[in-house]
Amino acid sequence: MKYVDEFRDGELARTIAARIAQAADPGRTYHFMEFCGGHTHAISRYGVKDLLPPNVVMVHGPGCPVCVLPIGRIDMAIELALGGHSLPSPLGEGSGVRVNNITLCTYADTVRVPASNGLSLLKAKAQGADIRMVYSAADALRIAQEEPEREVVFFAIGFETTTPPTALVVREAARMGLANFSVFVNHVLTPSAIAHILESPEVRELGTVVIDGFVGPAHVSTIIGSQPYEYFAGEYRKPVVIAGFEPLDVMQAIEMLVRQVNDGRACVENEFSRAVTREGNAKAKSLVADVFELRRAFEWRGLGLVPYSALRLKDAWAAWDAERKFGLRDRRVPDNKACECGAILRGVKKPVDCKVFGTACTPETPMGSCMVSSEGACAAHYTYGRYRSAA
Repeated sequence: MKYVDEFRDGELARTIAARIAQAADPGRTYHFMEFCGGHTHAISRYGVKDLLPPNVVMVHGPGCPVCVLPIGRIDMAIELALGGHSLPSPLGEGSGVRVNNITLCTYADTVRVPASNGLSLLKAKAQGADIRMVYSAADALRIAQEEPEREVVFFAIGFETTTPPTALVVREAARMGLANFSVFVNHVLTPSAIAHILESPEVRELGTVVIDGFVGPAHVSTIIGSQPYEYFAGEYRKPVVIAGFEPLDVMQAIEMLVRQVNDGRACVENEFSRAVTREGNAKAKSLVADVFELRRAFEWRGLGLVPYSALRLKDAWAAWDAERKFGLRDRRVPDNKACECGAILRGVKKPVDCKVFGTACTPETPMGSCMVSSEGACAAHYTYGRYRSAA
């Protein structure tokens, strides 16, 4: 049955590909940005690009939360884990009590991202820092319960998809009065990044190339719904098609985008209707709104400071905010000059345009976050061998 299903999927993929080729105007080139790293990997893994006509070009976007996390935020986490922070003095004088019993919990992708001075969270762990990889925010909360003598900090990262679980553990920590638990919040927002891309001349016009539309993210949209994208479609006249992660989903979304461009339309269409509604998940959105508020600005790797693009804990939950608890201060750190990760995240370069791609920079020896993350564009190109045909 598996092989029958694969044969049917293959036939359907060829059918959709033929429809795209027939619909695509040979007199123009279409440039569509897949915002989400999951789509980037689907395109590379299943050879979607090979099924598209040459004048339908996919552009990688910044939809990988590990990739867009700036070096300065990782440096802050490393310093905290190595005991480089103190609890502020209650009198506001001096440096307070030195903290040497910190346990930093984070996801696996985050630990290998290169930071300053040749460090990463993994290398900090080798130096003696108590850094533990967890599968969920709930795992970090459990560690705080089981080890009350430790200050447990959850390094929270991700788009709207992973934000509700973080909100949930903050509320649970408050309910239990768990004073040794806090969250280092690095949750960022998809709509703000898309708006920034559309406002940026460098990104909006890639030399002589204009982004014609977006393949909207799947998991994020299950939370926020399709409604937030309606602003981009109306204000910037850019079509958005929300797509699932299966290769057939992506191909169907591309066909829908081509037809919108041909018709001169710019609206939001939902290919992933089996999981995404216009309104999204009301319960999850309510939970996030109760715990989080917008930051005025937040740095994204490759995009710089993006207004109102990230979240922080509200004052009511300040006791569980690691940045306030340990007096963490934001810092801006330039990327490695040899790494083109920033330009790749902006969509102005491809992984193969980076001089160190596949040589000095590989998944085993990454120089940038795009080669580390399971959703990174460089990792996708390297893992599935797409760079060989593009070279």
